Amino acid sequence: MAEKPLNPGILREFKTKKIDKDLTLNILAGYNNGQYRNTPGVSVSSIPDMSNNNIVDRAGLKTYSIPADVFKERMAYLLPNVNCAEYGIESSGEVILTLQELETIGVLLYPLTSFGILNGGSATSYVDRKKNQNFNPDVFTLYENLFDSLSKDSKGKAKGITPAFIQPGGAPGPSFLELKLRGLLVQALKYQVLTGEIADKRPEKEKYGGLSPLFPFFQMTSTYNNSQILEALDRYRESAYLTDLIKTTGIPITKAETAVQPLISAFTPIEDGKELDLFTTAWGEKDTLLPLPGGHGQNFYVLKEIYKNLYKSGKRFVYISNIDNIGSTVDPVSIAILALSGKQAAFDFSFKTPVDVKGGVLISDSSGRLNCADIGPALSKDEIIRYEETGTPILFNCATGLFNLEYLASNIDTIIEKLPLRFSNQDKDAGKYSQAEQVTWEIMGILDDFLVLAVNKYDRFLAAKILLEGILTSGIRLNDNLFETSDTLKNLKELAVNLNRGLTSNLTAYYGLTQSEQHWVPQSAANLKNSLD
Repeated sequence: MAEKPLNPGILREFKTKKIDKDLTLNILAGYNNGQYRNTPGVSVSSIPDMSNNNIVDRAGLKTYSIPADVFKERMAYLLPNVNCAEYGIESSGEVILTLQELETIGVLLYPLTSFGILNGGSATSYVDRKKNQNFNPDVFTLYENLFDSLSKDSKGKAKGITPAFIQPGGAPGPSFLELKLRGLLVQALKYQVLTGEIADKRPEKEKYGGLSPLFPFFQMTSTYNNSQILEALDRYRESAYLTDLIKTTGIPITKAETAVQPLISAFTPIEDGKELDLFTTAWGEKDTLLPLPGGHGQNFYVLKEIYKNLYKSGKRFVYISNIDNIGSTVDPVSIAILALSGKQAAFDFSFKTPVDVKGGVLISDSSGRLNCADIGPALSKDEIIRYEETGTPILFNCATGLFNLEYLASNIDTIIEKLPLRFSNQDKDAGKYSQAEQVTWEIMGILDDFLVLAVNKYDRFLAAKILLEGILTSGIRLNDNLFETSDTLKNLKELAVNLNRGLTSNLTAYYGLTQSEQHWVPQSAANLKNSLD
C-alpha cells in the first residue's frame, strides 16, 4: 500500500499541509502488513480500589510516612544543604511528615524541576460543531450564540493559544498557554519568598549556572502550529498576566525549550477485512488530506533530546501535562512524595464523571499490574458502561505525569520502542476517518515502579475537550431554567457548579488572579509576595 503511486494533488497536499509523507506511509504500510493491526488492547482484570499500595490518596492526605533511612538518603542526595532532622517525626523506623512539611520540601525542589506542556493539538475537535452538539443538543442551543462567536475566533488556531476560560461577562479569558506560564512564575515567586533567592546557586549547582525554579519550561508543538505558538510566546512577553512577574523574578518564562511533532495524515475508516488507505476526501473535497498529530505519546520520541539535556543541566524531575487542563498545576506535595519515594513516576487520577469521555481509566491487568486503558482505542465505551452500571468507582486519568528524570532520560529508547500505536475511527465535521495515535499514559504498562495520586477532580482536572465543556466550567448561565427540566440536566448543572468552584479556586490560589466586576485580572507581583510571606 505504501508503494501505491500518489497523484499530484495528494503530493501537493503533503507539502502544503506539512504532513510527514514518509512517516504517514510507513505507518500505513505497517498497519496493512499486520504490524499495528493486532496491537493487543490493555487487558482488564479488574478496576482497582484505594487499598492498592501504589495508590496515594492525595486529595485526603494529612501525613506521609517513609522509612527513616530512605528519607535521609533521598534528602542527602537531592537537598544536601537542608537539615533533614528538622522535618518529620521519627517513630518505629519511619519518618512521618505533615502536609506542610511535604509542601516545603517540594518547593525547595522547584529548581530541580521543569514543567512540560504537550502543546501540539489544534482546536479542531474543541470547536467541532457536531461534537459539541452531540454532547447535549439542548445545552448546545442555550450556548449556541456564544459558541459561534468563540469558535469563530478559535478555529484554525493551536488550542493552547485559545481562551482557557470565559470571563463571567462572556468575554474570552487569557489563553491556556498564557495562564500556564503565569502559574509557573507565581510558583517561582513562592520559591523566592521561601529561600530569599530566585535560583539555586549552591556550590554544587554552579556548574549549571544556577538552576531556576520550574524553568526552563518545555513544550511539544506540531508542524502545523509551531509558528503560531512561537509567535504567541513573543507577544506574551508584553502580556499583562506575565510582565510584572517576569520583571520581579528575572525568569524569561516565554523562552521555551521546544521540539516539533510531525504531522501524519488521517486514514480511511477501519473495516473488517479491508486494508487502510489515505483519507483523501476531508471536508467532502476530492484529493484533500486531513493532517493530524500522532498522539501525545509521541512526546517521548519528539522530546527525547530535551529530556536528556534537562537531566544533564541538573534537573531531576519533569511534569508532562496537556495544555488544555487548567487544573494541571505544579503541586509541591506531589513532587516531594515522588522525590522521597525514589519511584519512576507519579500520575494524577480522579473519580470519573459524565463529562470524562475522552482519556484513560485506571485498571488492573491480568498480571495484577496497574495500567491506563484509553477509552476508545484501548477500552470500549461499552466496557466502561458495564463497570459503571455495577457501581464500581472508576479512576480517570487527569493527563498529568510527574517523572523521575533520571529514570526517563536513561530509559527513553526502551519507552519509545514499547509504547503502543493504536488506531480508532472518528466521525467529525471533516468526515469519517481513522487516526493513529500513541497515548502518553500507556507508559504505565512499561513502568514497573510508579505511584497513582488519587486527586480531587475539581482541583486537578479542569480539562476542556470541547468548547461546550469550557463554557460550563466557566459558570456561564448556570441559573437558566433549562437545567431544571430533567434529572440529566440537573446533574449536569451540579457537575458544572463544582467545576466552576474548582476553576475559581485555581485562578485565585495558584494563578494569582482576582475577580473585578465581570473579569478575572492578575494580582501584582508585590501583592502576591505579601500574601506568600
